[in-house]
Amino acid sequence: MSVDIDVVQEATEEVAGALCRLVPQLSTSAALPDGAAVQRIVDSQATTLLAARLDGKIVGFLALVMFPIPTGFRAWIEDVIVDEAARGRGIGEALTKKALDLAEAAGARTVDLTTRPHREAAGRLYERVGFAARTTRNYRYTFARSAT
Repeated sequence: MSVDIDVVQEATEEVAGALCRLVPQLSTSAALPDGAAVQRIVDSQATTLLAARLDGKIVGFLALVMFPIPTGFRAWIEDVIVDEAARGRGIGEALTKKALDLAEAAGARTVDLTTRPHREAAGRLYERVGFAARTTRNYRYTFARSAT
């Protein structure tokens, strides 16, 4: 088994197709990203999209978002997705470690992430690579979207 983690440099059909296949495994309410959405991600100065390949096939993604704020240069890990058929093979860990390496090299003070409580394996993974649970309240504001 060969797992490779690469920074996505181009919004190819392969990347868009893999995202459309994998996003529903992370969120049942998220819209599937079209080519333009993938291009916006790849073009973003704040976002680094990582792709995990197992024997050449994309089986996972992680978005690393880095940004300066008044308290320092920060980073967030978002949208970690590993194909259900490829889980348990160290792919999530490889994606996370690559993101941590990139964030450290960029000068981030911290790297944050959230995971849902029922994703117990994900929680164990993050603790294994050195994340510590924080006592915080997480809030979300959802914008109403018109049906047009």
